[in-house]
Formats: sequence, structure tokens, C-alpha cells
Amino acid sequence: MNPVIVIPSYWTDEAHAEGAYDHATYLSDERAELARCLESLEQVRGVIRTCILLVAPDEVEVEARRRVDAIASEHPGLAPVVVGAPEHARLREAVALAAPTLPGDCVSLRGYGAIRNLGLLVAAVLGHDVCVFMDDDELALDDTFLLDAVYGLGNLTRQGEPIVAKSGYFLNEHGSCYAAADDAWCDRDWNKAAEFNEWMRQAMTAPRISRSNHVCGGCMALHAEAFTRVAFDPYITRGEDTDYLINMRFYGLDVWFDNRWRVEHRPPRTTVPSRRFAQNVYRWIYERAKLQFAASIIGFNRVTPSSLMPYPGTWVSPAVDENARKTAFRRAIATNEHAAYLDIWRHGISDARASAEASKSRYLAFQTWWPALMEALWDRRDLGLELLASGIPRAIREQVTPEATAYIVGGGEAAEALWAMAEPDEAIAGKDVDLEVMSAVDEAVEGVASAVSGEGPAQTFFDEGAEVPEAGAETEDAS
Repeated sequence: MNPVIVIPSYWTDEAHAEGAYDHATYLSDERAELARCLESLEQVRGVIRTCILLVAPDEVEVEARRRVDAIASEHPGLAPVVVGAPEHARLREAVALAAPTLPGDCVSLRGYGAIRNLGLLVAAVLGHDVCVFMDDDELALDDTFLLDAVYGLGNLTRQGEPIVAKSGYFLNEHGSCYAAADDAWCDRDWNKAAEFNEWMRQAMTAPRISRSNHVCGGCMALHAEAFTRVAFDPYITRGEDTDYLINMRFYGLDVWFDNRWRVEHRPPRTTVPSRRFAQNVYRWIYERAKLQFAASIIGFNRVTPSSLMPYPGTWVSPAVDENARKTAFRRAIATNEHAAYLDIWRHGISDARASAEASKSRYLAFQTWWPALMEALWDRRDLGLELLASGIPRAIREQVTPEATAYIVGGGEAAEALWAMAEPDEAIAGKDVDLEVMSAVDEAVEGVASAVSGEGPAQTFFDEGAEVPEAGAETEDAS
């Protein structure tokens, strides 16, 4: 297998904090979560390439790029490539040519689902057959992180079902995988801990691989058999990871849970609670509407709330509307965000219903484009070279040998072309890269990390004797 680790990294400053994504890193923070994440990956065996998706408001994108490039440059052994505004612009051009009527915000650096779709697109363009998602506020705990990520992928369960998508789980600051109970008066109708923990207890005591009802987006592995067929929903306000499980089920596939694969979660400052609550109200009401709409379409598998019990089934039921209304009113009394919660109580639920009604069919329409888009852009060497030439931090290109650079871009003759680039953006704009040379490069080399560090030829991904099932072998299934 040829996995790439994809890490969305969200940045902001105090002036734009209100509109920031969850767990965004502030430019004023001296110690960034991304730095800790990449440090934890240094111990991981078999890292081939790490892709960092830089998400930041336009006003701070340049400074955020400087910070991210500097952090990535400290870890050349992870073969990092940064995808920010310039790289996204080039990829967007390629998407527009391959799918001219596809909405531009479906694969982009804006919106949780669209950002993950951009990560899948990068994996496809660079020819990686496994996409492993992490979040930048998480830590890999073992040197076997990637081995655990691909454990079972491509295999069949005893019932003959393919394992093409997996989720692990995260440990919180107390070293627990369970959600903390929230006994606050204002949250008694808006607390998923009981249902989530009931499901998690079942999953943690099942065989290692079992059918999942939950997805941890920061510990998620998708085989090309999954991500070239099924996209993330760019129209959901949040929770795009668990939503992906539902999308998979529409097409007769499943996400599987691995109770031995985990990360540690160390979240930074959070955004405005009322904004997150409003996003969750929109999320669950939209999810319910999408399930109902998909059930009316011939050829789609029916996904019901009962099939998602004990979690998240209750959150896509009719009870969500009233629970949201009660919670908004109580929080308006019990918190400092009185006006924001009163507005949600008065208008938020009805607005969410109207939005869901208008958007419920949009994902399935977008999804009809996805397989053809993936096929058109899979392993595009010319586009891949442009992406790497722009996205590999300049400090790394300057500190490694041309031979090592050749491994990074996937072929020997390409090293000289990249090495000659004083300003990558100008070289790309001027088409100074010889695309005929790149069309003749070798197959993508596994083991970029060893090449960059000068340790010798590429290594095979699996170490000898590693606990990894053979292709086609059966895997335990608790379902």
C-alpha cells in the first residue's frame, strides 16, 4: 500500500476568531498544535508523504503559510507538502476542466466536508491508494500508527464484506475513549455522552474489527476503493466524518471500527459555543432530511435511525427539534451568550428546517460527479509535479540533495528540474517544468522519508514480520 497522511490545519488570529473553525491555532500561539502532531509522527514507521491542508482566513493566509512552512521544514523525514491557497487554486482549475458544472465549493479550503474532499483529491492526484486523516491537535502514540491504519484494509470479513474504510478513536486528556458526562441543567436534552458511551463500550469489547456507527475524523483511513467512489458531504455544517459513514451505507459499503488504533487528542482554544451549537442544530436536522430524501431514491440503500442505534440514531429523529429548542432557551438563561441563544430559540430551528429542505438533495447530485472526477485526476503526474513544486517548503528543497528531491517528486530526472526552480510559483506559471520529462519518471517511490534523510533506497511499507493480514484474508467481524 502507498498511504498518505492528510492533516487539515486551521489557523486564525484574534480579529477573526468568531468565524474560525473549531480548534483553530492562533497566530499568536508560540507553540502550535501542528508542531506537536508532526513531532509525534517522527516515530511512526513507513511514512511516505504527509499532506498539510492549510485553512485560514484570507487576511492571515500569508502569515499562516509562513508558520506552517517553517513547522513542516523541521520534519523533512515526513516528506511534507503544504496545500494552501496557491495549490488549491491550481487544483480548482483541474477540477473545473474535469467537471465543468461541479460547484466550486465542493472541493476546497472552505467547509469541513469540502476540505476533506480536497485531501482526497490530493491523494488521488499523487497516486496514493490509502488516505489516512489526522487532525493537527492529535498525537500518534505508537510507531505502528500507519500499520494499524491499514490493518485489514482491502480484506474481507467472514461474511465477505469489503473493508475499505476504517476509524480508530481518540483518547482525551484523561486517557479515556469515553465522552465525559455533562450534568449541567441547560444541557440535559443535548448531551450525547450516554448514547455514545453505550456504543463505544460495545465496540471496545468486540473483536478488533467490527462494523462502526461512529467515525473519528482525526483517526480515519480510506482505501481508494472507498474514496474514489464516495465523497464527503460539502453541505453539512459539521460532523462530516460520521456523515461519511452514512454516505457509504447509501452505496452498500461500511466504515469499520478498529479498537486497537487510537490517537491522543489535545485540543486548543475553542470557538464561540453558541456558534457550534447552531451548527449542530443545522447538522442534525439536515442529516435527517438527507436520510429521508435518499430513502425515496431508487438504487440507494435505506439508512434509518434504528440502524444507527444507540448512537447517533436518536440525533436524526424528530426529537432533535424540540431538544434543540429547549436547550437554546436554557442556555440563553444560564450562559453569557443570551442574545445568540435566544435567536436560535426563536428562529434557529425553523431556519435549519428550511435550509435542510433546500439542501437535502444537493449531496447526491454532487456525488454523481465524484467517481468520474477521481478517475480523470488519478495519478496525474504533470499536476502532481506542480503541486509538489509549490507545496514542498523551500527550506526542505534547499537542504536535501537533488537525488533526494527526485524521490520526493517520484522520479530521477525530475530532480534537476525542481532544483533549478528559484521561485516555484513563477516556474509553474511559466511552464518551465518539462512535462515530457515528468511523463517518463519512475513509478512513485515508497519510502520517501529514507531517501530525504539519505539513508538509502526506498523501503517496502510493511516491516518483515509485521502483524498485517494478507490480501484477501478474512478479518473478524462482530456484526
